[in-house]
Amino acid sequence: MDTDLVIVGAGIIGLSHAVAAVRRGLRVRIVERDSRAVGASVRNFGHCCLTAQPDELVELAQSSREHWLKIAADADLAAQEAGAYVVARGGAELGLLEEFAAQRSGVELKTGSEMAAVLTGGERDPAGLIGGAYFPGDLRVDPRTTAARIAAWLQAQGVRIDWRTACLGVGDGVVHTTRGHIRAEHALVCVGHDVDQLLPEVADAAGLVRCALQMALVDGPAGFTSHAAVLTATSMLRYGGMAAMPSAAEVRCLLRESSPELLEMVANVMCAARPDGTLLVGDSHAYDLSHEPFLDEQISARLLAEIAAVFGVPELRVRQRWQGVYASCPDRDLLIEQLDPRTTVVSVTSGVGMTLSFGLGEQTLAGL
Repeated sequence: MDTDLVIVGAGIIGLSHAVAAVRRGLRVRIVERDSRAVGASVRNFGHCCLTAQPDELVELAQSSREHWLKIAADADLAAQEAGAYVVARGGAELGLLEEFAAQRSGVELKTGSEMAAVLTGGERDPAGLIGGAYFPGDLRVDPRTTAARIAAWLQAQGVRIDWRTACLGVGDGVVHTTRGHIRAEHALVCVGHDVDQLLPEVADAAGLVRCALQMALVDGPAGFTSHAAVLTATSMLRYGGMAAMPSAAEVRCLLRESSPELLEMVANVMCAARPDGTLLVGDSHAYDLSHEPFLDEQISARLLAEIAAVFGVPELRVRQRWQGVYASCPDRDLLIEQLDPRTTVVSVTSGVGMTLSFGLGEQTLAGL
């Protein structure tokens, strides 16, 4: 055998599995088609939304939090315990947060003035702001640098990463690559949405499609100095824990009346700060087997206007725009498929890869 474990994919899911394997004393080798992580792992908010996960994922999310903090210390990366704020700009939204706080521990309700102080430093009074909630257990990482630092830490532990090496096929613990074959006791396929290209039969059976989203990097508004993520009513409908609340239906109904375009673009209007104070903002969601690369300026403008309104500013200065992409399945958050006794496919299929990554790595390695 060339190694104990070979992992296809050096995104956050592949890397988290490699970390779990290294901590168990296994020899690990990673195969990655690009020269560095450039996919979903660097195009997201960097928000580990632990508190708002559905009941069935809470334990996995908490495990992930523990191991995020451990790798952050080991690899000298920023995994800030900054939490997340959820903004309420109407009675139904506040009612949902009150229901969620009563059902889920680790949720702190906030008044409108407390939320205004966080969002503006007391400089402005955003229209319609009546309250909100704080999730202190959520984490913030920098998506632009985190994968690279974890990869460097793994290499320092003796993990070989074959960059610019494409996987051509996998089975029975053997990974066939553009640079030869790698034999291992076990192979993990952690390629995100590229499951549809490498293993189309697995993707088809799961109903996997690609979710494309529009995001932007903007200058942080004056007065906002928190490193916490900021979520809105659309986020309440996106994250399973909040979406399960009885008042979610009323929130959706009111949004359909006031801002139907946000529902049409399947928006999750939110933002998260990078270490330099800029904000990652977004996002919209579109689902298809393939996506055109073109960004819709009307969608971008609407998302930016909504975020600006949350902070009570007329506009936000855009530095970058991009199209994100991740794997999505209609009826599951995780795609875990045992191809044969020595080959396993692992993919997060609901846009919460950063959130669940390290918990999922621990779960997978414990089961090998």
